[in-house]
Amino acid sequence: MLYYHFKYIFAVLRHKWWVFKESCKLGIPIRGILHDFDKFMPSQYYPRVRAFKKYNTRPPDLKKQNWSPDHEDDEMKLCWLRHYHKNPHHWQWWVTFIDDGNIKVFPMTDCYRREMLADWIAVSRRPDRQDIIPWYQQNKDNIILHPETREWLEEKLDLTLPL
Repeated sequence: MLYYHFKYIFAVLRHKWWVFKESCKLGIPIRGILHDFDKFMPSQYYPRVRAFKKYNTRPPDLKKQNWSPDHEDDEMKLCWLRHYHKNPHHWQWWVTFIDDGNIKVFPMTDCYRREMLADWIAVSRRPDRQDIIPWYQQNKDNIILHPETREWLEEKLDLTLPL
């Protein structure tokens, strides 16, 4: 099991490195340093190491399937939920459900939308992941963003259409 602790730590540090590089390009180096720090806290660390072990012992053909938190057990789903709620660079942090059943979406502040973009670019650098633009186009209908945030993001991704 110790092997998977090291593999997990290396994977997180590698991701943090790529996020830091992208954060520097976007003018928010401090956010790059602080990015995903909670993944080293016990409430995140241990469930993630267990999930990391489970994922890395799967047959190669199953690894190639698109992974999402939906494929995980309840422990890992709760881990993801805690992570989203502690880290404003996730769009889910900016969405709340009102008691009457409606959804309220807030615009992301500039530093956190930049960190979200840096995070997405960093993830897209992994060989097992899709490039950011095709990924965004494929998933944008499932990503709940305030119109102001979406406009900023699509401008940065150069997806805005000429009028």
